[in-house]
Amino acid sequence: MAERTSAGLLSMMLEPTPAVAMTLPAEVREKLAELELELSEGDITQKGYEKKRSKLLAPYIPQIQGVDPSLQIDNRIQASSQVVLPVSKHNKSRAGNARDERFRSDLHTEAVQAALAKYKERKMPMPSKRRSVLVQSSVEACTPPDTSSASEDEGSLRRQGRLATSTPYQGHSHPAVEHWFNRVIQGSSTSSSASSTSSHPGGRSVTNSATHAALNANATATALADLMAHTQLDNHSAPPDVTGLSERSSIHLERPQVGSVRGISRSYNHHASMMETADVQQPDPNQPRPEGQQMSPLEGEPLGVVTNWPPSLPAALQRWGTTHPKSPCLTALDNAGKPVYTLTYGKLWTRSQKLAYTLLNKLSSRNEPLLMPGDRVALVFPNNDPMMFMVAFYGCLLAELVPVPIEVPLTRKDAGSQQIGFLLGSCGVTLALTTDACQKGLPKAQTGEVVTFKGWPRLLWFVTDGKHVVKPPKDWHPPVREASNDIAYIEYKTSKEGSTMGITVSHSTMLAHCQALTQACGYTEGETITNVLDFKREAGLWHGVLTSVMNRMHVISIPYSLMKVNPLSWIQKVHMYKARVAVVKSRDMHWSLLAQRDQRDISLSSLRMLIVADGANPWSISSCDAFLNVFQARGLRPEVICPCACSSEAMTVAIRRPPEMGVPPPGKAVLSMSGLSHGVIRVDTEEKLSVLTVQDVGQVMPGAVVCVVRVEGTPFLCQTDEVGEICVSSGSSGLAYYGLPGMTKNIFETIPVKPSGVSIGDRPFTRTSLLGFVGPDNLVFVVGKIDGLMVVSGRRHNADDVVATALAVEPMKFVYRGRIAVFSVLVLHDERIIVVAEQRPDASEEDSFQWMSRVLQAIDSIHQVGVYCLALVPANNLPKAPLGGIHISETKQRFLEGALHPCNVLMCPHTCVTNLPKPRQKQPEVGPASMIVGNLVAGKRIAQACGRDLGQLEDNDQARKFLYIQDVLQWRAQATPDHPLFLVLNSKGTVASTASCLQLHKRAERVAAALMGRLNTGDHVALVYPPGIDLIATFYGCLYAGCVPVTVRPPHPQNLATTLPTVKMIVEVSKSVCILTTQAIMKLLKSKEATAAVDIKSWPTVMDTDDLPRKKCPQTYKPPTPEMLAYLDFSVSTTGILAGVKMSHSATSALCRSIKLQCELYPSRQIAICLDPYCGLGLALWCLCSVYSGHQSILVPPLELESNASLWLSAVSQYKVRVTFCSYSVMEMCTKGLGSQTEALRLRNVNLSCVRTCMVVAEERPRITLTQSFSKIFKDLGLSPRAVSTTFGCRVNIAICLQPNRLGKLAEQGTSGPDPTTVYVDMRALRHDRVRLVERGSPHSLPLMESGKILPGVKVVIANTETKGPLGDSHLGEIWVSSPHNATGYYTVYGEEALHADHFNTKLSFGDTQTIWARTGYLGFLRRTDLTDASGERHDALYVVGSLDETLELRGMRYHPIDIETSVIRSHKSIAECAVFTWTNLLVVVVELEGSEQEALDLVALVTNVVLEEHYLIVGVVVVVDPGVIPINSRGEKQRMHLRDGFLADQLDPIYVAYNM
Repeated sequence: MAERTSAGLLSMMLEPTPAVAMTLPAEVREKLAELELELSEGDITQKGYEKKRSKLLAPYIPQIQGVDPSLQIDNRIQASSQVVLPVSKHNKSRAGNARDERFRSDLHTEAVQAALAKYKERKMPMPSKRRSVLVQSSVEACTPPDTSSASEDEGSLRRQGRLATSTPYQGHSHPAVEHWFNRVIQGSSTSSSASSTSSHPGGRSVTNSATHAALNANATATALADLMAHTQLDNHSAPPDVTGLSERSSIHLERPQVGSVRGISRSYNHHASMMETADVQQPDPNQPRPEGQQMSPLEGEPLGVVTNWPPSLPAALQRWGTTHPKSPCLTALDNAGKPVYTLTYGKLWTRSQKLAYTLLNKLSSRNEPLLMPGDRVALVFPNNDPMMFMVAFYGCLLAELVPVPIEVPLTRKDAGSQQIGFLLGSCGVTLALTTDACQKGLPKAQTGEVVTFKGWPRLLWFVTDGKHVVKPPKDWHPPVREASNDIAYIEYKTSKEGSTMGITVSHSTMLAHCQALTQACGYTEGETITNVLDFKREAGLWHGVLTSVMNRMHVISIPYSLMKVNPLSWIQKVHMYKARVAVVKSRDMHWSLLAQRDQRDISLSSLRMLIVADGANPWSISSCDAFLNVFQARGLRPEVICPCACSSEAMTVAIRRPPEMGVPPPGKAVLSMSGLSHGVIRVDTEEKLSVLTVQDVGQVMPGAVVCVVRVEGTPFLCQTDEVGEICVSSGSSGLAYYGLPGMTKNIFETIPVKPSGVSIGDRPFTRTSLLGFVGPDNLVFVVGKIDGLMVVSGRRHNADDVVATALAVEPMKFVYRGRIAVFSVLVLHDERIIVVAEQRPDASEEDSFQWMSRVLQAIDSIHQVGVYCLALVPANNLPKAPLGGIHISETKQRFLEGALHPCNVLMCPHTCVTNLPKPRQKQPEVGPASMIVGNLVAGKRIAQACGRDLGQLEDNDQARKFLYIQDVLQWRAQATPDHPLFLVLNSKGTVASTASCLQLHKRAERVAAALMGRLNTGDHVALVYPPGIDLIATFYGCLYAGCVPVTVRPPHPQNLATTLPTVKMIVEVSKSVCILTTQAIMKLLKSKEATAAVDIKSWPTVMDTDDLPRKKCPQTYKPPTPEMLAYLDFSVSTTGILAGVKMSHSATSALCRSIKLQCELYPSRQIAICLDPYCGLGLALWCLCSVYSGHQSILVPPLELESNASLWLSAVSQYKVRVTFCSYSVMEMCTKGLGSQTEALRLRNVNLSCVRTCMVVAEERPRITLTQSFSKIFKDLGLSPRAVSTTFGCRVNIAICLQPNRLGKLAEQGTSGPDPTTVYVDMRALRHDRVRLVERGSPHSLPLMESGKILPGVKVVIANTETKGPLGDSHLGEIWVSSPHNATGYYTVYGEEALHADHFNTKLSFGDTQTIWARTGYLGFLRRTDLTDASGERHDALYVVGSLDETLELRGMRYHPIDIETSVIRSHKSIAECAVFTWTNLLVVVVELEGSEQEALDLVALVTNVVLEEHYLIVGVVVVVDPGVIPINSRGEKQRMHLRDGFLADQLDPIYVAYNM
């Protein structure tokens, strides 16, 4: 057992020991019990409970010196460990019997504590959370929740895990069936435990509290790396790889690697390609297999024929209504437990007749009767009005209408309400019957009518109270016929997935079921029965509404609302009415235990049968035992407890007979959980901790045949020691799912088959969805339900068992007992277990986190299965089922949709996911010769392409005769002085400034004159200007003066701290000796604010060029050779590296010529440019191209779009521009900002039909979704979808591809079919550097758009990044480029020659080994298309996949961050942006949350799921941040490395950081 803290020891000394407890006076014990109840119901806080409790116990506990009495009771001690119950003499005498020890209720808790003690203390990093997220946002969060319930089968929860420890049989090696059962003789079937909630006091192992101090990211970083090194198995000392954790699949070594057998058969078939790499787990050869005989169907006793049984239920009602009109039928109670009204059989008969007459004759539409016999009618009655329900139900039967009882909808969005609506719609329901009070309480529309609930058909609501029904005329009698096969009623049932089905029950089935129950329970005329269950469905309806009327019994109906106020009410009513039978669930027994007081006057001796409706729940045994233990002293006989097994489809499956029937004594079985998980029954001999004790649910129903069949696939009969699904064939089970013939065939018409393949007969069986087996004495045992079945890696686990284990870990401190849900979700071809619980408002973050980690360990130890996700939500936030309990399928739905809003989450994908594909092994590289041969054999050409040949292009290009761009400007200033070159627009759309050839030349001369005296030729000059003509003029001024211009983006006045250092860095790295700028920016550079960001004293000379004297420079500088440096182009790459490239004069002229030819630019043309002018193609288009080609450029600074999003498109329309350039960030601004305003733009006459080419300038993979949505939105304004295209450039060559106006025959081919330049590739092949084309929409397909057409004079080859050899068409490789306009090298402070040589002067290792290439650093592939270009050649399309620096090498494969990010953004509507990077080989996902912080924790599971499903990667850390935190550069590209640095330096101010274990 784990060592306890000193407080724990103290508390143990202070616990009233049993001896002390027994000496406590009765009234103190009673008060303690009341306190317990208040606490478990949430009516009192933990603190209040402790205070009151310590007050009560203070006089009875010996004082410890020096300790304040109020502190003596350990804070938050296990709540119910002290419920001390009187033990009868009968029990005391047996207390020494060792065998009964195993049924002690707190045994499971002990098992769990022992399991936890085995774990060494493991340090887990606590998630870090922003304060605001800690404040629970919902108002209800502070109200104590309804702790009443369990999962749908409400019993599930209060029965805290009680796994008994078995006392194994010795000496029996052969597992014969008899030996698996421990027969407990009648009378000794109880245990000597105390209350069924009691739990082990103080058994909490100590965890170093410092571990859970919220670590800051740096500390966390190291802690996490440490933790990751040690959490897995001790023999792995390195931090884990996010890669396949095949060898460290679990926390402890003994876990068998079980094959995911079922998973494969189901879902692997269409993932053939995954199978190449999938780590298919082989079934464990040592797993237990069934060894018993073949079972044979088990028949119940024959259904006796009783002569005076009525021919139908309405006939029975008619008989009793006329012969015994005064006989009581039903007593209804109010919330105080007082009888409100007793309905007699006479009243029931006359009222049902009145209602039947009214429904058939007084409701009409357009003079047609509204209802015809056989029509379905909804019954909407609250749970505290059984009387009106009964009248309505029998009224419908008499009118030959089909009642469909459903829950009262409380709001428009009740959990599961939509599904009920679908059921009503499919049943064709048009009328709903309800009570006056209920109708008034329903939500109303403005018209005063009841609202139409979401998904519901339109209903007419009819109130059945007295004043609305009419007395039938004397001569009218309802047709009372013999029971037929027509539908009598439809009972709803919610499936595991949350869909609602209607089960049809015919008149004859209904009657046969009543007869079978009467015979099995020995019901006699006039008996009194108390019913605590919901009277609308299942056992509550069968016993309390149908069978009771057949036998003229008197039902005392106890509403759920009364049970919540007074859990003892049903026991008091049994005593008061001397009831012979009570129908309850195990939770009702559990509650009454918590509330039981020393009420001497209660006697249960009148009971001959206590029917436990959820006896099929394995955990009901503990409630039964504990209940008997306490109430045996009050006259309860042990043999009276009769568990039964029910299913909506087969109705009652089995029930333990009352003692007078001379049945064999009840049985108990202690089964190995490990065996059960493999579907076999074994007595547990080794592992004392993980066993399940189950009780029988009695014998098969009269007239029924039962067999057990395999759960999956063909319904083969099971062997005797095998667990399967119980099937029933009888005349008293449901007929079908209404309107669902396919599902009906599977469930209601199963024909079991022998192993030989022969069917056992032609009787159809109904599947009950109960899992179990038939034991000795033909007793039926149930060990779980299909609904709660979770098959993980081929092993079966029961949700209820997992709940029990979770609850055994000190539940009362942190979570509400009844508010916990366990279900599984399918992620990566296997089920994953999810545990969701409601957290108490007073539990601290640290405590909750500790509780969560202990729950994970306990479940792992006891069930040998990992929990994928454990989430705690604020109190009262889980969807409720109609009668308390958690609505499991709705909870699951919310989890999958990201609408659960947890306040704490712990995910453990590393331990759970054991079926990842194997990491890829790198193959030894193939030699060059083999490559060439291989490509030849495969018929693949070498991936190489080029643009048009510059030499052969004849054009009357006057500018060609000039070697230098500044000479072209001087020539234009002389030849066409007034020709307009530039026009700059401001945010209002008006012209801010213009420049003709002469004006630009004159302004450049002034700048040159100012520089010439001061600077030497070859000096570098930084130009820090806002976008405008000043920048262009000073650029040429520098060239005129023989200086080298360096364009620099000015700092942002509102954000100096981050933007100014970049300016400083470029100025320093470029070795600029002077800064030219405007007066305003000059002030900014030297301002007080600037001093905080940089050392302003170290700026070089700063000159402002606002008011330069009108001087003419004596002569312009002529460079001696075109290879000399013209300008430097600096840009920050996405990986955060500042790279400056050198552009020579010859490269500058070649670039301009190539662009002129590609885009057909002439002086008569106008183009619009919405780009930043500081680097790359933006700089070339702003400063160089217009001067070279003579066309007019309309310049739209992107910054102006922030205040006027339509500026660029309005300009394009106004100037009727045919060619325009923009960046992705501009396109995004237009798409987001103008998406809803296209109509307004049209009214302002914005027309884009003039645009032939709109090119997005980018250094990345084309963003196909963005370009498509842009085209789609602006199609209404006349934009042709084929006009939008992308360009590609990079540092070594800023313009490799540009889409010209048209591709030869593309224009004639019309616009039919998909855009010819988009292909779909298999993302999985891409990870292995292979290109496999697939059909659009096929799984794992990734659309890639061609990056434009290769420019004239440019050659491209795809090369292997490692061997530097050329690759074939189908391979992904690095794009290498050769062209006259390549940059000549990097400009760095240190002049790293090796880097330079590698990037700018590289040769292929084989093939064409002469050409000098530049490496772009981008991965891509070439593909020859069927299109031809203008020269008739087939067109080679270049596809860019992504930057090599950005790729992530994970599990031996190459991932592109954008692919993972796209998946993540798709996973939840509130994720605005996402970026991923790796850190100590953990994958970190940062998401921007656009929504309330409540949603932050929802994202953790969704992000983890989607990355696992689509990329086979385990996310290590999920960071949720505010919008705008992910840094984006001016080109609209994410800067993931900056983000990574910010994360590691803890500068992101995250909302939540989750570390996946």
